[in-house]
This record gives sequence, structure tokens and C-alpha cells, in this order.
Amino acid sequence: MASRLYAWARWMVRRRRWVIATWILLLAVVGGLGATLNGKTSTQFTIPGVEAQEAQDLLKEKFPPAAGGVVRIVVAAPEGRTVTDPEQRKALDGVLREAATVEGVIDVTRPTEVGAVSSDRTIAYADVRFQDEAPEVTEEAKEELATAVEPLRDAGMQVELGGSAMLSQTEAGGPAELVGVVIAFVVLAVTLGSVVAAGLPLLTALLGVAVGVLGTMFVSGFVEMTGTATVLALMIGLAVGIDYALFVISRHREQLADPDTDWEESVARATATAGSAVVFAGATVVIALAALAITGIPFLTIMGLAGAVTVLIAVLVAISLLPAVLGVFGERMRPRHPRRKSKRANRTPGSWGLAWVRGVTRTPAVVLVAGVLGLLALALPAKDLRLGLPSYASQPESSTQHKSFDLLTEGFGPGFNATLITVVDTEGIPQNERQGTVTQLRGALVADKNVAAVSPPVAGPSGGVVVMAVMPKSSPDAEATTDLVHRMRDKAPEIADAGGTLYVTGQTAMAIDVADKLGDALPLFIGVIVLLALVLLAIAFRSVLVPLKAALGFLLSVGASLGASVWVFQEGHLNGLLDVAAVGPVTSFLPILLTGVLFGLAMDYEVFLVSRMREHYEHSKDPAEAIARGVSSSARVIVAAALIMVAVFGGFVFNEDPIVKAIGFSLAFGVFIDAFVVRMTLVPAAMALLGRRAWSMPRWLDRLLPDVDIEGARLPAPAGRAADPEAEEEAPRREPAARV
Repeated sequence: MASRLYAWARWMVRRRRWVIATWILLLAVVGGLGATLNGKTSTQFTIPGVEAQEAQDLLKEKFPPAAGGVVRIVVAAPEGRTVTDPEQRKALDGVLREAATVEGVIDVTRPTEVGAVSSDRTIAYADVRFQDEAPEVTEEAKEELATAVEPLRDAGMQVELGGSAMLSQTEAGGPAELVGVVIAFVVLAVTLGSVVAAGLPLLTALLGVAVGVLGTMFVSGFVEMTGTATVLALMIGLAVGIDYALFVISRHREQLADPDTDWEESVARATATAGSAVVFAGATVVIALAALAITGIPFLTIMGLAGAVTVLIAVLVAISLLPAVLGVFGERMRPRHPRRKSKRANRTPGSWGLAWVRGVTRTPAVVLVAGVLGLLALALPAKDLRLGLPSYASQPESSTQHKSFDLLTEGFGPGFNATLITVVDTEGIPQNERQGTVTQLRGALVADKNVAAVSPPVAGPSGGVVVMAVMPKSSPDAEATTDLVHRMRDKAPEIADAGGTLYVTGQTAMAIDVADKLGDALPLFIGVIVLLALVLLAIAFRSVLVPLKAALGFLLSVGASLGASVWVFQEGHLNGLLDVAAVGPVTSFLPILLTGVLFGLAMDYEVFLVSRMREHYEHSKDPAEAIARGVSSSARVIVAAALIMVAVFGGFVFNEDPIVKAIGFSLAFGVFIDAFVVRMTLVPAAMALLGRRAWSMPRWLDRLLPDVDIEGARLPAPAGRAADPEAEEEAPRREPAARV
């Protein structure tokens, strides 16, 4: 691999103008397509085939009005007044008449007619039902409705909007995310020792991310995807794009510290060595994200593929655009103070890294045991992991959705926001038995210990479908509500014996079904990822023990990150600091997404760190020296890369969307633990204990696996100062370049 990348990089450097122009043209084309042919992203996480979705499909077919999106107008009377006072009631009636004229509205309920007034008459709600399903309700219609309710505020009432159609779109980018980019620039400047060199990773990463995100927007015009997919592509693409460029540029400047090294030769060698690690590490991220498709869950598959494509673009940028850009800067990338070979030829670089690794390997068994026990302690809260989807309680406290949730809870109890929809397909039940069967079912539901109320049955236009609303006593995120859904579904055999079919649906039931489906898929996905790690690392390092050690370290990182996520988002610690609006279950797809993404990123650091160890081991055959030189020569870059990822992911912790917030936190924490505890501490300790055995492999297995050279062992010997045709052509017109 290294030999091919070496020749490839030379080709890129010598045709740098064409390479840069091609990338700019690609950005323009993809940008134009993404800006003009993008589609509307979905705000709902649904899974075809689960019961809640089957019920929605049945309602759409046989009871269309019941399947439409709803905007719920929630009103609270001024202090000392009620919503039924003549002045308030008159204002509410006028607003509801205006709401009925909004395009797409097919029905508007009146609170006093349907019992939608609290017992103290201070809070009421009206449902505005649209013909289209919730994701299809237009922003224009919702804005028109928001304008129509203003007279209620003029009358002194508090007005908030909730309902299935008010799910907010996930937005990518913002001030908090920009702070992460600024921190990344500072880290780059300190690490590379140059403002110009620090700007290159940001420049190339932003171009790659722009191509990836705009391409995702273009695809959204043809494939349904959630807004989170675009944010995930931005988040991961930006982090790995900066890191991959950093690895190549730092290797380039390290080589240029030798005044006798030709800059073009250095670009080629940096791309061949660090670039090989980038390709290999990037491939693990791409495969891990694409492997989300094995879950069979469409929205998760799309999220994984969107992230995978963006990472693939980041890899291509690092091995094509970046060498071309480095070719433009040429000699100017050489450090201001070149290394003097006579004084430092025998000195191990990275003094603090050398001190760190010597401290770790002095008592490796103690370090290993202490580190493992510490990570297991962090993972302990994960044993209580509960999965779900954020309700309106998780939205920012200033949002109208959160306020409507609080008002409804105050006026009608915690279970009101968890209302479940029971759908009975009665077409198979004899006509004379339908009413009795439905009445018997309703009686059984009313008698349940966690049911507060059950609405009267409402039959569809054809009479073949009957719908009842069931209000639990517990909140949407409570475990008791999940248990209630399962008990309701236990009634299905009784209905089936009568010839009918029972479904339970609604937002709460959908969230429970999605969580169950993803929970079932998680063990298989983790198994596939661990097996993938073993195979890839065995190929890379010609070893059996190194992959086993890496896989175990990865599982510890995932466990610690999940434990921290449960501790914060489910148990409610640090809510004020992280601006978490309400505690609740961990986002249902977070564990499986975290496993895929963190696996790829963990393998990044594993490859960059251990490849340097193996590079030195190939030359010295001394395992202790290889560990010392490998860590000391890569520590600075790995620490910088990890800090950049933590900063980029951490910026998304302050996004208002609760799903994005949870993803940003778990990835930032996971990367921090994996880089600083697992890779920089536990890996050197484990390698010191393994000694020469770390690099052993059975001969039969060695013959089976392909030989991939990612350390550059078979590269040609460094040449003298090569002549660059393009540089020679421009030489008469160019002043001597300043070094940075």
C-alpha cells in the first residue's frame, strides 16, 4: 500500500493545479445539486414492520383522518381566570375558526365539546388535525397557525403548540459548533508550530465536509432521511477530516526538520506512511458505519451511509487534495528551525511522550489493572440502561413544545402526554359480535392498574376499524408505560380468537417499538464490529495478540461512554451544566451508533500508535525500545488529534436538539477515554507485558492473510533533492520562500 501511495502522491504533487481545480469543480457541482434538488428531512424515527408502524399504515389506508398530523393548541388562563370565562372562550372560539381555514386542516376540536378542559378549568387544549401525516405538514402551515393564535396572547392567555406535527427539524451548525472548530485550530497551531500549517487541515477538512454534507442533502431529495443524518455527517466528517490531515502534515514537517530532505520527497513519504494509516483507519470507520445496515433499520442505515460517505471523502481529500496543496506551499512548509542531525541523530523525539511511556511501562501490570478497574467503574451505570426516544420534555425549556408538555402534565396528569392509540381491525369479526368484542376490550383496558382513562370507541368511515385513546397514569418515559404497552398487546390473542387484529400505536408506542428493535440488534452489531476489528488489525500488524488487546480496549471505551451517557441523560447528573431539559431514557439508537463510530475512531488511534511501534520494531527487533519510540514519536499527534475530536464533538453538546446533544456528549467522552486512557496508557502497558509475543503470528495464518505494508518498510531509499518540473518552470518568477 505504501509504495502505491508514494507514487500516487508524487503524481498529485506534480499535477497539483489540476487536482485542486478538480476538487473545487466537484464542490461546485455537488453544492449546486445539494442546494437545488435537496428534499425535506424527516423528524420521525420509524421502523417498517414494527406493530406501531403497521397500525399507522392501517389507519392511513382505512381511517385517513386518524393518521393525519396534529398541532395541539394548549392554552392557560390568566391568573384568577378560567378558560371558560366569556372573554377567554370568545377569543378561543375565534382562533379555532381561523385555524380551520389553514391549508391542509381537516378538523379542529373544541375543548368544551370533547372534554379537553382541566378539572380546575385553567388549562385546555384543541387539536388541529391535518390531512397529511405529521412529517408532511408544511412549515408554512405551522407558521400560519402560530400567527392565528396571537389573539389569545392578546387576551392575556398563555398559548403553546405541541402535537405530532410540531417535531422540530434538526439543524446542523451553530455558534457552539464553531467554538469547537476554533479550539481545533488552536490545538493545530500549537502542535504544528505554525499558523499556516494549522490552517491547512481546517481548509481541506471543510472542503471535504462541504462535499459530503451537500451530497447528503442532494440524496435527501430521493431517499427519506432524518435531519440527524446530515448532522452526523457534519460531525464525523469534520473531526476525521481534520485529524487525517493532521497526521499527514505532522509527518511531513517532521521529515522536513532534516535540512537535507527534499520537500517533494517528504510529501510522497508522508502520504505513503501516514497516508497508509489514514487509508486503513478510514476504511475501518467506513466499514463500521456502513455495517449499521445489518440492523435492517432504514433510518439508521441512511445515517450510517451518510457518515461513511463523508469519511470516505475525508480519506480521499487527505491522500489527493492535501498532497497537492502541500505541493503549492512547497519549501514554505519546512519548520523555521531545522533539526541538526549531528546533535540529535540518536535522540528519541518527544521528551514528554518518552517520559510518559517510561512511567507507564515501569509497572505495566499495576497500570493495566488500575486502568481496567477504572473503566469498569465508569461503565457501571450502563447496567441500568433504558432506551427510548426524546419526548417534548427533552426539548429546550424555552421551546413552545416543552412548555406545552408541561402545561398538559399540570392540567391533565403525567400520562396525558403518553396517550396510546388502540386500533382494532374488526373486518374479520362477525358484524353482530363487533360491538361486544370492542366493549369487552375497553372494559379490560379501563381495569388496568396504570390506565387513567379510555376514550369511547370511534369507528372509521367503513366501520372496519375502531380506534380508542388510552391515557396511562405514568409519563411517556416511565418504565411503567412500557409495561402497559406490553400488557395491552397481551390482549391481541383474545381479539384474534374473535377474528380481529389488535394494534397499539401512537408516539409513545412507536418510541418503545424502536427501542426494542434496536436493543435486539445491538448484540449482533457489536459481535460483527469486534470480529471486524480482529481481522483488520491482524492484517495490518501480522499479529494475533495485538488485535485481541485492541478489541478489548474498544469494548472498555464503549462501556465507559455508555455508562457516562446513562449517568448524565438518564440519571440527571450535570443537567444544569449541559443544559439537559429533562431526564429520560437514552436515545434508542445511541448505543448502536456509538459502537459503530467509536470503533472506527478507536481503530484510528490504534493504527497510528501501533504502526509506529511496529515500524521501530522492524528496525530494532527490541520490543521495549519499539514501545518507547513508537509512543514518543506519535504521542504529540495522537493527543492533538484526540483533543480536536473532543472539541468538535463537544461543540455539539450545546446543540438544542436532545438527540444531537446526546450523540455529541457520548462521542466526545468516548474519544477522550479511548485516546488518553486506553491507547496512550493501557496499550503501552499491555504491549510491555506481551513483549515479543505481541508481534507473533502462526505461520499458517500469516500465509492466509494479505501482506499490507502500512509502515513503508518497502519504500525506496530517500533520494536527493528532486527536481519538480512545475517548480522549475516557475522558479524564475518566484522569490525565495519563507519558512513557517
